[in-house]
Amino acid sequence: MSDKLQKVLAARGLGSRREMERWILAGRIDVNGSQATLGQRVLPSDRIAVDGRPFEPPKPQPARVLVANKRAGVIVSRNDPEGRATVFDDLPPLRSGRWIAVGRLDLQTIGLILFTNDGTLANRLAHPSTGLDREYAVRIRGRLAESALQTLKDGVVVNGRRESFSDIQYYDGQGDNHWYHAVLMEGRNREVRQMFAAVGTTVTRLKRVRYGPVALPPWLPRGTWQEMGSVDLKRLHKILGLPASNQRSKANRRRHERTMLIPYPRLQAGSDRVRKRSHVPVRCEPRRER
Repeated sequence: MSDKLQKVLAARGLGSRREMERWILAGRIDVNGSQATLGQRVLPSDRIAVDGRPFEPPKPQPARVLVANKRAGVIVSRNDPEGRATVFDDLPPLRSGRWIAVGRLDLQTIGLILFTNDGTLANRLAHPSTGLDREYAVRIRGRLAESALQTLKDGVVVNGRRESFSDIQYYDGQGDNHWYHAVLMEGRNREVRQMFAAVGTTVTRLKRVRYGPVALPPWLPRGTWQEMGSVDLKRLHKILGLPASNQRSKANRRRHERTMLIPYPRLQAGSDRVRKRSHVPVRCEPRRER
C-alpha cells in the first residue's frame, strides 16, 4: 500500500508534514534515484534519500508529547539567523527523530505550546481540518464595549480575510488593564493582536492557555515543560480519532499523574470539516498578571 511521501517522512520523525512538503519542494528528497515531487506516493520498498544520503528509517519510538509554558523572547524555530534563543534549546534529546512544535507563538506571546516526536500526531493536532480550537488570555488597554465584543464574534477583516472569535468573554481587571479570554479555531501569525486592533484597542500581553483539549497546567512555571503522562496520551489519541500507541516511554509511566486535559468532544478520524464550537474559557493562568 502506498502513502504520500510527506506523510511517510513525517511518520519517521523528520518533521511535520508541512515541513516535509517544503523539503520536497526544495529538492532535498530523492526517491529511487530521482528527485521527488510534491504529492508523490511511495511504497515501503522504495529507496528514499535525504540531501543525497540514503535514509534508513529509525526503529519505531513510543509517541511522546511535551507540554511547555513558553516565555517571552524565544522563537518557535530550530534556527535563527539573529542567534536568538529558541524553544527547542531546552528540550530533552531523543534517541531518534526530533521534536515537532505544534502551534507556533510569536516572539512576545507566552503560554502553551506542544511538542511531539510523532509526525502523524503532530499533523492531526495542527491541521485546520481537525477542528481544534485555541484559547488565549488577552490583556488590553481599557475595557471593550459590548458592541466591540459582538463585532469580534461577527468578524473583522485582517489582512484581507474575515476572522472572528468563536467565543470571547471578559475575565477581570482594573484601571487600564483588563483581561479577556478569546477562542479561535485557527491561530495565524499575530492574528489575535490584529483582531483587537481592528476594534481600536492594543494588546499588552498575550498568553495561550489552551490548545484543543490540552490546558496549560497551573503548576507549570514559565519557561519549563512537562511530559504528558500515559493516561492523558491515550485520551488525547482517542479524542483525535487516532489509534493509541501500544508502546510507552519510561518518561510518561507516572502513577498519580495530574491531568492536562479538559473534557472535549471526540473527533472523527479523517474529518475534513472544521467544527465551530464555543467553550467556556478555562481559568488556568498560574498567576494573574497586570
